[in-house]
Amino acid sequence: MVSEVMLQQTPVARVEPVWHEWMARWPTAPDLASSSQADAVSAWGRLGYPRRAMRLHQAATAISQNHHGQVPQDLDALLSLPGIGDYTARAIRTFAFGIPEPVVDTNVRRVIARAIGGQAEAGPPRTTADREAVWEALSPQSADTQVQGAKALMELGAIVCTARTPHCEQCPLRDACAWRLAGYPAYEGTKAPRQARFEGSDRQVRGIILRELRHSDTPVPEGFLITLWHDPAQYERALESLLQDGLAVREAEGIALAL
Repeated sequence: MVSEVMLQQTPVARVEPVWHEWMARWPTAPDLASSSQADAVSAWGRLGYPRRAMRLHQAATAISQNHHGQVPQDLDALLSLPGIGDYTARAIRTFAFGIPEPVVDTNVRRVIARAIGGQAEAGPPRTTADREAVWEALSPQSADTQVQGAKALMELGAIVCTARTPHCEQCPLRDACAWRLAGYPAYEGTKAPRQARFEGSDRQVRGIILRELRHSDTPVPEGFLITLWHDPAQYERALESLLQDGLAVREAEGIALAL
């Protein structure tokens, strides 16, 4: 569960060292729940989207209170946890508990689009249709093979069937790939929306403010925080969003991480 939450929109290379530190410090949900939210956000470091740390702490608390300290296996129970959406819940069921599920991420969608659909790209996400396409590919197999197949599709898309330079000569599906057999036609469908750039964004300003708060054991004066960014209006907007999200609090002495 921790690795899946950390890997949301964050590369493995950045996640791995933080994951090892996190799991050494909090190997179980009750361990994390016994610490403060501020500790979780601080340990999150620079992984980005720090609300994930807050939600993970809330999920650990819910697991401790409602599930005897054990991550539940039931899909609805997982979906009821803070910060656990459809993809993450199904990934936990499949990769942690060996329960077959159509686990769909960007890499899996690309493999299905090419190997079965004959398309160079998967286009914008369509949650139900994407899940059905993956399940149609996996369901004829045994339960154990379905679980291994879910892992294989994800790995194939990440390492072999990559977005820009697919290594088709290494692909175990090359002789049956619809896209390859069609001569690699260019994609002409609707493009998936691109993620907004980070540099100069409110996300960057939020990260700068949080980094300062993480490194201070006492509230940081607002008069100092505002000097960290060149645009006062954007700084105020970013700070206000942190306060509204519950990641930071305003105290008499300044701004601090929310406990």
